[in-house]
Amino acid sequence: MTKINDNGIDREMTTAEQAEYAAWAVTAQADAVAQEEARQVAIAAKESAKAKLAALGLTEAEVNAIIGGV
Repeated sequence: MTKINDNGIDREMTTAEQAEYAAWAVTAQADAVAQEEARQVAIAAKESAKAKLAALGLTEAEVNAIIGGV
């Protein structure tokens, strides 16, 4: 069993506490995965915008000035 500190006293978690902790851990991991996916989508969108602006003939310095110094 997993230990918990309850008001300065270490004790074993109850079954309900273990279930709550396990549910929290799954949710936290799912949130982390979703945040990483969102970050990757944002990076891809910025790279796409950069490529499109470069295709219009803008220099790398001009592209960086437009999209915030990528």
